[in-house]
Amino acid sequence: MSKSLYKKKKYIDQDVFTKALERMRYCYETWDKVVISFSGGKDSTAVLQCALIVAEEMRRLPVDVIFYDEEAIHPPTIEYVQRVYDDPKVNLEWYCLEIQHRNACSNAEPFWYCWDSDKKDLWIRDMPEQGITSHPMFKKGMSMQVFGSMHFHGQNACILQGIRTEESLRRYRAVARKTHENYITKASGTPEYGAPKGVTFAYPIYDWSSQDVWTLVAKLGCDYNRTYDIFNRTDNFGQYLKQRVCPPYGEEPLRGLHFYAECFPEMWHKMVKRVPGAATAARYGNTQLYSSGYKPDQTDWRQHIENILITFSPKDRKKVEAQLNGLIKTHNSKTADKIPMDQPHPLTGISWAFLTRVATRGDFKGRIAQNAANEAAKAQQKLGITREQAEEIYGR
Repeated sequence: MSKSLYKKKKYIDQDVFTKALERMRYCYETWDKVVISFSGGKDSTAVLQCALIVAEEMRRLPVDVIFYDEEAIHPPTIEYVQRVYDDPKVNLEWYCLEIQHRNACSNAEPFWYCWDSDKKDLWIRDMPEQGITSHPMFKKGMSMQVFGSMHFHGQNACILQGIRTEESLRRYRAVARKTHENYITKASGTPEYGAPKGVTFAYPIYDWSSQDVWTLVAKLGCDYNRTYDIFNRTDNFGQYLKQRVCPPYGEEPLRGLHFYAECFPEMWHKMVKRVPGAATAARYGNTQLYSSGYKPDQTDWRQHIENILITFSPKDRKKVEAQLNGLIKTHNSKTADKIPMDQPHPLTGISWAFLTRVATRGDFKGRIAQNAANEAAKAQQKLGITREQAEEIYGR
């Protein structure tokens, strides 16, 4: 790894629970408003429980919690969120907004909108009575990331999120690049809406493992989402990083889409009708069709990208092309070598096969593209060289 980008993990003589409470205290002391972004998952459960301890200690009860109801949610998750909503120590705002989500099940319709007012007949669930359907900062079609930042625009607010670096290298990089208070970050802006004022995000359990989370639940004897009990009766038993309660149709979650059919058959029948391509994705989500794309033998990877692009609408095709062109530009800025066909380039990690994966998945959030560094690291390891040596050998 390049020393300029990544730092080695440092271990301290303090357990993660104590450290999380310390971070929470700092947030409550520093910001006027502290809010927990709650999904009903195990990680936000850990954040909630830690916040309850600190808020009671600092006389800041009830804790403020926001829950974005994404419609296609496991029944036990909704039951759990309802129990949290009913807790007198919690002030939970339950939002049911027409938020744009990724639909990686279909290139023809790569997005869907939960609680879409134009498709009430296809809703997977009835609107909950406590559901909030509007907000001054929300516009129909906003993404979760944008609204999550704009929600508290103009307030001196800190949003606590259950993001853990164990779940992805992308999340690790987000904190490893920072040199001070690496669990805190300012909300970023967008070209359309700009940057929200006064909004900060904090990740107080970023250094926890999945075992740490479940240890907290066990030791405190606190409530949790029973969806995980159901997951543990399937092939996902004990596979903590694959047990996800996020929206099911995205580029990463669709690999577990078949568990909905297995575990919640009544809900699954509605899910198939709700979003185009769901049934096919559930069957083939873990095959080459959805990961790297099926390529005919007589076609090379570069040619196959053209075949994939024509499956998108003109508007969405431009977004995918922009993503591909950005990766190609990055490669050309670092090396004079041509992009390899199959094997990742030792410096950039780019190959036409990798670019095909980006095109196949759509990758509107850039998550596949960010794996280029991983691909380069693998190539360097295979060659027995360091990143610095790769820069010297292959760099411009």
